[in-house]
Amino acid sequence: MKKLLWLLPLVTVLSACPFESTVPIAAAPSEPVDSTLLGYWYGIVKDGSDFFGIEALDVTRQSDSVYAITRYGKAVKGDIILPDTAYFTGYTSYVGGQRFMNIEGFVLFEIPRRNKQPEYRKEKVYYLSTLDIANDTLNIKTITETFSPTRKDFKTPDDLKRLVVDAINQKKNIYDDLYSLSYRKIPRPQTVKPF
Repeated sequence: MKKLLWLLPLVTVLSACPFESTVPIAAAPSEPVDSTLLGYWYGIVKDGSDFFGIEALDVTRQSDSVYAITRYGKAVKGDIILPDTAYFTGYTSYVGGQRFMNIEGFVLFEIPRRNKQPEYRKEKVYYLSTLDIANDTLNIKTITETFSPTRKDFKTPDDLKRLVVDAINQKKNIYDDLYSLSYRKIPRPQTVKPF
């Protein structure tokens, strides 16, 4: 059984899921970090029901071309809403003039075993989102899992990039509206020290 440990880009768990790939859209980081992406981004997210949640992204520089991304959000467990924090790394690349963020995360697989505790295996996955900044607003659109119904596993970044380019050139909507989020840049909240 597959369990998501985060959710990217930044997203809340909904009826559909963002596209997961074993490869990014670009093999390695090559674009320098864009300082306009750095900071604390705050958004109000509608999760497909009548429930609204709060989500925030804290984007910092990990290296000259890699971002460290902390996502603060919520997770629903039964009738209880719990804080949900996830950590990612990411780097940007361009496809057809559009900037994408290659977001590296991990998925935990639970492997049931007869009369024993389940075994767990952690696997690296990539999520892909477009990024656009206008003034103090960051707009993110995540590629949906249904953008490639026949080929979910890609062997190389070039295979994935080719399919994304083809879909964009054919003007297909490869994004999930539920995962199209907007964030406003605000000052990073200060940590409150206990008395």
